[in-house]
Amino acid sequence: MEIFVEVARQRSFTVAGQRLGLTRAMVSKTIMQLEERLHARLLHRSTREVSLTDAGRAYLAPCMATVSQAQEAARMVAHVAQAGAALAGPLRIQAPSSFGSAWLADAVARFSLLHPQVQAELFVDDALLDPIRHGFDLTIRVGGIPDSSALAMRPLAPCRAVLCASPAYLAQWGVPQTPQDLLQHQCLHFSHLTDGTNWHFQRGQGEQREEVSVRVQAGFTANNGLVLQQAAQRGLGIVYSTTFLAWRNLLDGSLLPVLSGWELPLNHLSALYPASRQMSPKVRALIDFLVAEYQPVPPWDRELDAAGFLN
Repeated sequence: MEIFVEVARQRSFTVAGQRLGLTRAMVSKTIMQLEERLHARLLHRSTREVSLTDAGRAYLAPCMATVSQAQEAARMVAHVAQAGAALAGPLRIQAPSSFGSAWLADAVARFSLLHPQVQAELFVDDALLDPIRHGFDLTIRVGGIPDSSALAMRPLAPCRAVLCASPAYLAQWGVPQTPQDLLQHQCLHFSHLTDGTNWHFQRGQGEQREEVSVRVQAGFTANNGLVLQQAAQRGLGIVYSTTFLAWRNLLDGSLLPVLSGWELPLNHLSALYPASRQMSPKVRALIDFLVAEYQPVPPWDRELDAAGFLN
C-alpha cells in the first residue's frame, strides 16, 4: 500500500522507487501483485507517465489514511523505545558552585528519582570550563555564554542581581543613597563578573533613563557567591549577589537590599550542550525538567515578588 501511494503521488515507478529506496522493477512487481490480489487494475501505464484508474482513485484515499496511521504508529513506537532505552546511563552535568549547591543539586536528585536508570554526575565548579573538552553532557551557566558554534543553548531562568548588606553593617556605616556612595563603603566583589569591579546601574524609562557605572573598591573578593553571602551576613560589607542566593536572607531580614531603586544588569541561567550531535533523550528530559522548575518565574523570585521585593 505504501508503494502504491508513492507511485500515485509521483506518477512514476522510477521516482517512487528512488524515494523508497527500491528498484523500478521491484516497484512494478509489487503493484502487479497488489492488482492481482484485488482483482482490479489500479494504474494506467504509458511510456510517459502513470495515472490512476477509477478503481485506483477509489483505493487511494483509504490507502493514504492507512499508510499515514501506520507511519505515525511506527514513529510513536520508535520514540517510546528510544526514550525508554536512552533514559539510562551516565549524565555528566557541570554548574557554578553557588547555583549548583543552592538549587540544582535538589532538582537533579528529584530528576534521578524519576529516572533511576540515569547515573547523574554533578560537578560544581566556578571555573568556566569548556563543556566539550571536559566531556559534560550539560553545563549550566549564569551569564558568560561563550560565542561558540559548537554549543547550543536553551534559557532556563532570569538571573537577577541584587546588592544587599547586613542590618549591623548599614547601622554602622550608613545606607548608600546613590551608586556613587558605594565609593565610601566596603564592597564584596564576585571575581567572575565580566566587567571587573565596574558595577553598572540604571533606572527610569525612555528619555528619563539614567545609567551610572561605579568602579568600587573591593574590600573582599571571592570566586564563590556563597562565600560572599556569608561574609555579608557577618557584616563585612555590601555584597553583589543574585536573588537565587540572597532570597532567603532578604525574606528573614538578615540581609537588607541596598539601592533597590536602581536596576543591575539582568543575566540568565542557561543550559549549554554540544550542538554537533543530536541531543540525547536524557539530556532533553533533564532540560525540560529544569525549564518546568524555573519558568516562567523561578521559585526564588516568586517568593521575593510575593513579599514585595521585586519591582
